Amino acid sequence: MNLSNVEFMLLQLIAELDQASGYDINKLIDQRGYRQWANIGTTSVYAGLKKLNEKELVESEPVGEKSGKGPMPTRFAITESGKAALRNEILTSLSTSREREQRFDLGLAALPFIEENEAVEALRKRLDVLDEAAQTITRTFESQGGARLPIHARSLFRHPLNLIESERAFVLELIHELSEERK
Repeated sequence: MNLSNVEFMLLQLIAELDQASGYDINKLIDQRGYRQWANIGTTSVYAGLKKLNEKELVESEPVGEKSGKGPMPTRFAITESGKAALRNEILTSLSTSREREQRFDLGLAALPFIEENEAVEALRKRLDVLDEAAQTITRTFESQGGARLPIHARSLFRHPLNLIESERAFVLELIHELSEERK
């Protein structure tokens, strides 16, 4: 069964919380900084919960009474088939997925169409963006408890920081190579 990234994340959070409302899930997403790197909006959460319910990977149960104009409050719990799908998705993602920014790769492929000094300037700006991203992730990590976080939560911060560090090393090396070619 194919799960979108949002559905995959939602199954994880529902499994972790045992039962959760859309509100509970959105709060946890904000606390962990998922929106910064996973491109998950509030409406994506609710659409994802609906899809998971339709796929029978979660079951929903209305709770309390309706208040205001919003929908009836609903809590979601993971089903046995949801647990199996989650387990399969975890194993597949850990063993086969690979992160890559395709737009950057397209820019690299097009380097011959710009001057070396333009490329170096653009890559220096990329270093600034990478530094800013690392600082934001580090601040969020520290505000959530830093090293005291459970390993699964710590790894959500350490992984992108390590990727940024590797990307910085690559960009610095490329800047050096481009600068050498100009000489």
